[in-house]
Formats: sequence, C-alpha cells, structure tokens
Amino acid sequence: EGVRGFTPRDRPVRMVKIMTVKKVWHFAPILATSAAVVFAMAAISFFWDYRVALFEIAAGAALVVFLFLRLRGVQKDIRSIVLSTMEDVDYENHQSLINFPLPAVITGQAGDIVWYNDLFRDTVLGGIDSIGSDIRTLSRNINPHAFDKQGTAVDINIQNHRYTLVGEPSKRGFYILYWIENTELKNIADEYHDSRPVVAVVMVDNYDELMQNAREGEKGEIVNQIEKSLLAWVSQSSGFIRHSDRDKYVFVFEERHLRKYIESRFDILDRVRQIVAGERMPATLSIGVGRGGRSFAETEEMARQALDMALGRGGDQAAVRSPSGFEFYGGVSKAVEKRTKVKTRIIASALAELIDGSGNVLIMGHRNADLDSLGASVGLYRAVVSRGRQAQIVINTQNAFVQQTVSMLRENGYSDAFSELGDAMQLVTRRTLLIVVDTHRKGYIEFPELYEAVRTIAVIDHHRKMVDFIDNAVIFYHEPYASSASEMVSELVQYISDSSIGPLEAGMLMAGIALDTRNFTVRTGVRTFEAAAYLRRKGADTARVRQMFSGSMDNYVKRSRLVASAERYKNCAIAVYDGPPDPEIKLVVPQAADDLLTITGVNASFVMFQDGERVSVSARSFGAVNVQLIMEKLGGGGHLAMAGAQLPTRSEPEVKEKLKDAIDAYFKENE
Repeated sequence: EGVRGFTPRDRPVRMVKIMTVKKVWHFAPILATSAAVVFAMAAISFFWDYRVALFEIAAGAALVVFLFLRLRGVQKDIRSIVLSTMEDVDYENHQSLINFPLPAVITGQAGDIVWYNDLFRDTVLGGIDSIGSDIRTLSRNINPHAFDKQGTAVDINIQNHRYTLVGEPSKRGFYILYWIENTELKNIADEYHDSRPVVAVVMVDNYDELMQNAREGEKGEIVNQIEKSLLAWVSQSSGFIRHSDRDKYVFVFEERHLRKYIESRFDILDRVRQIVAGERMPATLSIGVGRGGRSFAETEEMARQALDMALGRGGDQAAVRSPSGFEFYGGVSKAVEKRTKVKTRIIASALAELIDGSGNVLIMGHRNADLDSLGASVGLYRAVVSRGRQAQIVINTQNAFVQQTVSMLRENGYSDAFSELGDAMQLVTRRTLLIVVDTHRKGYIEFPELYEAVRTIAVIDHHRKMVDFIDNAVIFYHEPYASSASEMVSELVQYISDSSIGPLEAGMLMAGIALDTRNFTVRTGVRTFEAAAYLRRKGADTARVRQMFSGSMDNYVKRSRLVASAERYKNCAIAVYDGPPDPEIKLVVPQAADDLLTITGVNASFVMFQDGERVSVSARSFGAVNVQLIMEKLGGGGHLAMAGAQLPTRSEPEVKEKLKDAIDAYFKENE
C-alpha cells in the first residue's frame, strides 16, 4: 500500500524489498549496542594507555563495518530466497494465497519460513513475524519433505489449537502448506472414542478350590475381600460392576479408563492374589475384556471370548479382545489344578459318541512329534480300535525324535498303525474323524493339508491357549493345568475303553508324562500321579520307560559341550549350537536345556540351533520364570516351564539378540 510507480505485478517485488529491509534491520539495535560497548571500553582504556584505546577503537570500527556488510549480505540472501519464491508463484496465485481463507505458509527444503499470508501470522503465529525461522519450532511433527507425496495430511497440536496440514511441493523446491484448524471436530471425535463402551467379564478362576480349602467361617470373608478389592479397582473409573454368578462379575466402563488399566497391567490380579484361603491357596482372577465392538452385544461377546482365552492360558491373567486381535497381561503364576473329573467324564462320553458315529479315525499330533504326542496318539489308537473303528496314526516317521520308538512299536503289533500324509489323504471321507493331540494351533499340526480335508475335528491339548487355535473343533478338550497330553488321554481312556490299555500303551503314555514333567519334577499335580498310578497298574514298566530316554555317547558329548558353552544373562542361561548340520541335534537341544537348569542361579534356560531355513529355540524353567511369555514375544508358545519358538531366519546372532530383548521385556513387565 502507498507504493506508487509500480504495476500490480511489480508490487509483490517491491513489498519483498520493503519487508526484507524491515526484517533485517530489526538487528540494528543489537549492532548499535555492540558498537557502544566497544567504544565505551575504548574510552575507559584511554586513561590507562592511549595506544590500547586507539587499538580498541580501530578494532571496534572494523567490527561494525564487518557486521554491517554481513547484514547487507543476509538481506540479499533473504531477498533472493523470497523473490525466487514469488517468481514460482505468479501474481494471480500470489493474490489468491494472500486472500486464501485458510492460513498458508511457504517453506524451504530445510523447513525455513520464506512467506506466509496474514491469516497464518494472526492465527498461528499470534501476530508475531517469523520470516526465516524454522517451521519446526511450531511443532516437531512438521517435516516439509512429507508433502512430496500428493494427498499427505499431518495432524499437529499447537497449544490449545489442533490443525490438519495439507501441502504440495512447488517447482523450485519450496513447499506450500495449508493449515486447517479443526480443534472442535477433533475434540468431539476424541470424546466419542473415549466414551465407547468396554465390557469386562471377571471370574474367580479357582473359586471351587478356595471354598474347599477354606474353613466354614472363612468362606464369606474370602468372597468379601475379593469383592472389596474389585470395588476399589472399579472406583478408578466411572463404570459399574454387577455380580452375575457365584464366581463371575460383569464390569462396564468407558474406553478412556481402559488405558489406565492397561498401563497398570491390570494390577487387580496382584491385589487379589494376596487373598489366601487359610494360608494355603491364593485367590486368582481371570479377566476378559471386549473393546471396539459395534454394539453392546458384540462387545460383551468379545469379552467372553477373551475370558475363554485367559482361562485357556492357565488363568490369573487378563486378555483384551479387540477387532485387531488379543493382548495379554499377567499370567505369571501356575495354572490351578482342577481336582474334579466331571469334565473328563463328559468329554470322554462325547468323544466315544463321535468315534462310534464315524467311519474311520485319524490321529495326528504336532510338527516334530515327541514322546508325549506319540504316547497320546498310541493310547487313543488302542481305544478307538477296541470300539470297532478303523484308526491310523498320521505321523512323519522320519522324525529323529520318535524314529526309534516308531520302529519298536511296529515290531510289537503296530506294523499297520502308522500312515504318512499321502496314505492318510486316501482314507478321508465325509465320516472321517480327525483327533489332534498335544497341540491346538493350526500352524503347528503335523500336516495342515489333512486338517483342511477333514470336516469333523476333535482337539486334546494341554498347552496354554494361543490366538491361532483350531476354532472349528467339535470337541475342544483343553486343560492348561495338565502336565501333558498323555496324562489327559490316560484319564479319557478309563471312560472310553479301559480294557484296551495294555503294558505297551501304558508304557508309551507313561513316557509321554515323564517327558513333559522331566521325570515328575515339574508341572505335576495330584491328577498327574493318579494317572501314573493307573498306568502302573496297567503294566507300565518304569525301567523300560527310562530306556526310551537313553542316548548315544556322541549325543552326550554334544549335550555337555552345549552346557559348557552357555552364557549367563539375568539369571538365565543361553546356549547356541554352532556345529555342522546334525539330525540328532533335535534330541540333544531339549536335554541340554534341562541340564542347564541344574546350575545354581539359573532360573530359565534357552538353547537354539539352526533348523533348515529357521532357527529353533527350546526354553525350560522350574516355574520362577514363565518361559511361555518370553517365547510368545518371538512368535512361539508352550507352557510356563517348557516352551519353544521357531524364527524364519538363518542368523543365530540375530535370534540371540531378539531373545535377550524378550527377556528384558519380560522382567520389565513383571518386576
């Protein structure tokens, strides 16, 4: 305004010159102050030594001239930058940017502000001019190069204002950014998401055991303490809790409070665990949380699915179910053993009906079958055959773990009991029943092709439940407190066909239990020894069972070397097999992991080896460390005391570092 003698197209250039001079000479007071200080010092020095004063005057004059020339240079640089920007934006576009109804700013490649309209200065900058400053001083989330891609939008917050930035690159390497303020809209959206309903189903998962172990006068006090702890926990939110059954509660609250519970990792689990029945058994909770459902009914169903998952993983933990999957918190204690066998009888009756109604039965375990998987398969095979149905154990007989045992079984009446995948696929009909033992995960079964081909499926497993479980099973018999699949089958066959079990089958089932309990030292309960006693009565020879675990002198040497090479890390032992490929190493590694636990101060052991294109990890503990949670961080799973993982990489050092990170994360979460 007031600039005459210029055409409308020249006016922006003149404005640039005026703006540049004005901005640069904002530094004039600094220049004047510096000069005044120098000459004042020279005046003082004059009374001391006039030669020093003359030198200071000369130096001060040179400094003033130098600063003046530098400011002129800065002025030219700024003018050049701004003029090149104006050349890139023609007059009409420049005028449209000035009058644009949104704040607009032009930045350089490094984020330096070279131009903005009045609306940007007044609303975003608060009326303060900032030509030449870095736009990232407003928000670190602003990266001009992010707008190289058309359609990019960035959300930022500045004090109490919220903006969405959209931008585009110009021809000369500048960026034009448009600021859309949507504070109110985003606040409304946040409030909508924060107020979404969340449903939690809380269950005292050892309620029956607590009542059995408590004295008559203690029962009411235990329930009162549990409810008092729950009410204190619920009071942290604006939700409400209702008692829906003798051992279940339904808790409804808002999404905003769930973040707080997740940050505390559901500390109600620790509080309730301090409640002890008669100083014998601590109370434990299982919590299933549903979030993100489209309706209350869907959210409640997700909560019940999460509770089933928490119980299937052994209880004493919280599972959060959302549309994107499951998240787990807690799970540091052992699963509570159920003393009653009512469920076993019901499952046995249902399984017997399925067997009788089928045309034939196929029995399959997990990949790289072990003695537990094979023992459970043999026990079920004999029970099915005794009921007059054709049965086959589908297994990879070349597996080093069980190759010798399969040969022994074939020599003792099982010559026609085993089938490879090709033969088994020929036996599949519409009436075929597939029984999966010792695993419940789709990705871990021996032959996924067979699973896909069979319509009727039953699952018998004891591992803690994972999210990729077999979800189309007619019978899903899953008991995470059980020591082994062989223990579960030992109980089932007593109700399906007790007379079918002979010394050979009893010995195989005993070997499966011995493997998963490390000769009855870990994961054993009352029912484990009851199953062992039953098998002993059926003729299981403990000496013969022990012989199944014997190995060669060569394997013993390999095992000793693995143990000797182990590295101590946070009360854990980590060993890596770095020898040549060896099919026998699969037998040696889990034995070495067991041996490492005999070292004082080692609470968990991890042994890894190259397995083709993957690195396999075998993990063991005595229960002080939940190795299942550590292996889950690597994509594996298992039990609190026995777990494993397989990583799709050939780099053992990389897996070792990932394992250490998983151990660190586990101890940080459970410190």
